Parts: sequence; C-alpha cells; structure tokens
Amino acid sequence: MTARINPLGRAAYHMVGTVLAISFIAPLAWAFLSSLKPAAEARKPPLPPWPTSGMTVENYISLDGYGAGFWTHASNSLIVSVGTVLLTVVISVLAGYGFSRFRFPLKGLFFVLILSTIMIPFQSILTPLFLILSKVGLQNNLFGLILIYVTLQLPFSIFMMRNAFDAVPIEIEEAARVDGASVLTVLARVMMPLVAPGVISVAIFAFLAAWNEFLAALIFLTDQDSYTLPVLIVAVRSGRYGSIDWGAVQSGVTVMMIPCVILFLLLQRYYVRGLTAGAVK
Repeated sequence: MTARINPLGRAAYHMVGTVLAISFIAPLAWAFLSSLKPAAEARKPPLPPWPTSGMTVENYISLDGYGAGFWTHASNSLIVSVGTVLLTVVISVLAGYGFSRFRFPLKGLFFVLILSTIMIPFQSILTPLFLILSKVGLQNNLFGLILIYVTLQLPFSIFMMRNAFDAVPIEIEEAARVDGASVLTVLARVMMPLVAPGVISVAIFAFLAAWNEFLAALIFLTDQDSYTLPVLIVAVRSGRYGSIDWGAVQSGVTVMMIPCVILFLLLQRYYVRGLTAGAVK
C-alpha cells in the first residue's frame, strides 16, 4: 500500500524549500539590481536594492575603464580557468585510474601522501612557490599561475577520480581487455563514459577555484595587463583617489558570477552524481 502524504506536511515542505531558495537567490538578485543603479544612487544606502530613478548600464561601461580594460582581465581569467580545468582533468584521470586499477609498491603510501597535502595551508608555501616560479621564469606568467592552481586542485581531484573508477565493476574492463583493447583504449573508450560525472565534478571544482582565486593571482602576477578578474574587482573596490565606485563593484561581481551560475545550472545533474561516485559499491 502506498503511504499517503499529509497535505499540511507537503505544504510545510514546499514552504521551507521556497524560503531556502529565496535566501540563496536574494544576494545574487541584490547584486544584479544594484549594478543597474546610476552611479550617484549606488553610493547611497542600499535600501531598496532596486534602482528608483531608472535602470542604466553605465556601471558596466565604467568597469571597462579600470586596469587594462575589463575584457583583457576577463580573457586572462578565462585562459587561466580553462587551462586549469584541462590540466587538472587529464592528470587526475590518469592518476585516479592508476591508483584504482594498478598495483605497484607503496601505492597506499603515495595516495596518503597526496591527500595529506590538502592539510598544508596555501599561504604557508607562498614564498617557496614564488621563488620556484622566479627560477624557472614563470613568475608573472599566466601559465605559471595555471601550474599553481593545478597543483592545489590535484589532491582532491585525484581522490574523486579514484573513487569514480572504483565504482565501475572491473568485469567491464576485463571484457574489453579480452576483446584486445589496450590500456589507453579501455580508459578512453570504455571507462571515460562511465566516470563522466566524476570528470565533470572535477572540472567544475577546478573552474570555480581558478575563476574566483585572488591571493595567488595578486602575488604571482606583477604586470597589470596580466591581472585576472578578482584582482580587477579589488582595484575597483579601492577606487580612484580613495573613493569607492559601488556601482562598478556590483557590476563586476555580477559579471564574475554569471559564468559560475550558468556552468553549475547546466552541469548540476552530473555534479551531484560525481560527488556520490564510489559512495555505495
């Protein structure tokens, strides 16, 4: 027999869900509406959050006047984020597959050592990383910044991919081997479609971390033309001659969150599946 759902319980469930959804969406909507205020109105108290004297896009236009130009910094952020995603996915997939399927001496110790690096605060190794990048000529270079981000993402990404491969029955791989498939063929054509949710989860984490990261970009990049969007937003926040252009700040925040929101909404289904990969065997 199918249990009946109490109408009051259902109403309370939907009400709580609606309140929680509004509480999460409200800050995003507030920032977007504030970015449409005229510059003079944006300096006033934030209530009400919507513009009272008409909407305008002048804040988005003025945003391009900071630093080397908005599109230059946006392209820097995109290059760094995409490069971080590609390198992180490739390395974590290969490493996760190796830890899941191959046997080699001290495999468990190596895996624990990789995971233990998560406990090291990033701020504590800034000086050694800066010296290393300076020695190899990658300081003040977007590729050097990509390597830093990839290094920070790899421990968690390898852990996720190892779990994703562990969740796939080994009999599927053995059947492909019997048919004559090589290791790389099995990985690319058999295993990759099965662990796609894990790969997408790793890619989302890497993109969001690289897109929003501020401290490393500020320290390792000294050329203004190489700054990423988070550094630009701080420059806008500092303002010219000590003044703060709140309208430009809100427009910058809005522009920065748009790719993150779109990416998560498009891939949220795979994201949840990737996080739970390997939880139940």
